[in-house]
Amino acid sequence: MSDKSPKTEQQRLSVFKTYKLYVGGKFPRSESGRVYEVSDTKGEWLANAPLSSRKDARDAVVAARKAFGGWAGATAYNRGQILYRVAEMLEGRRGQFVREVADAEGLSKSKAAEQVDATIDRWVWYAGWTDKIAQVVGGGNPVAGPYFNLSSPEPTGVVAVLAPQESSFLGLVSVLAPVIATGNTAVVIASEKSPLPALSLGEVLATSDVPGGVVNVLSGRTAEIAAPLAAHQDVNALDLAGADEALAKELEIAAADNLKRVLRPQPVDDWSATPGIDRMTAFLETKTVWHPTGSLGASGSAY
Repeated sequence: MSDKSPKTEQQRLSVFKTYKLYVGGKFPRSESGRVYEVSDTKGEWLANAPLSSRKDARDAVVAARKAFGGWAGATAYNRGQILYRVAEMLEGRRGQFVREVADAEGLSKSKAAEQVDATIDRWVWYAGWTDKIAQVVGGGNPVAGPYFNLSSPEPTGVVAVLAPQESSFLGLVSVLAPVIATGNTAVVIASEKSPLPALSLGEVLATSDVPGGVVNVLSGRTAEIAAPLAAHQDVNALDLAGADEALAKELEIAAADNLKRVLRPQPVDDWSATPGIDRMTAFLETKTVWHPTGSLGASGSAY
């Protein structure tokens, strides 16, 4: 008879993920302490997400403004390297995002994988544009006189981005990446019904080279968070991709108070299509500098 007792099967509890906001490079809970249930397309509970408040929105704007100087002042090449690093980090966590996108949008694993791959490729695409956009929209202007006339694009400032409601990850990155690629900082309101991929993106940004405050991610009721952002005097622009017609009109009116730039909602049939440069130029302003050419000598030649 063996003196060895049979091994008892060990049971362990699942470790449920606690989703948090991403503000100023940190992961706070909503200051209100509120959460709301996030379910998949079949109504099955997935997680509790923070229900952001007006105070959270104001904190995010403060963080974005603080980060703006350093981010806008970085070289375009450096911003491109940082965006490419984000793509690298996403590639390493591809499996996690495939699961989250599949649950969020009711897709098969293969379809969700296609969406995630397209999202990673979108980061790489915008990373390549950071040091090229100035050559496309800037340049020397011919003038009738002994002057140089040079135009160059500059970032607008703090941009509040309402992420698309239906495309929880690819749509989100398609509206966020062009904002930060051009030197702006962003306060993002994640898809109200499918915020989990956006909140997980915050974890990727925190472990990449993106400085804290450049991107701030909020989750909750889109209308509740967007209203104070549209009226905020330190927000310079709005992307209303995730707003319906009624909300968009309300936010445009509020944005007029300090002359914010507003990108109105535009129907997008396929987020995976090549986006063009419109979303980058929407949040750039053109600075034009005049400089006299001067004379080099008695002959009257000039440079």
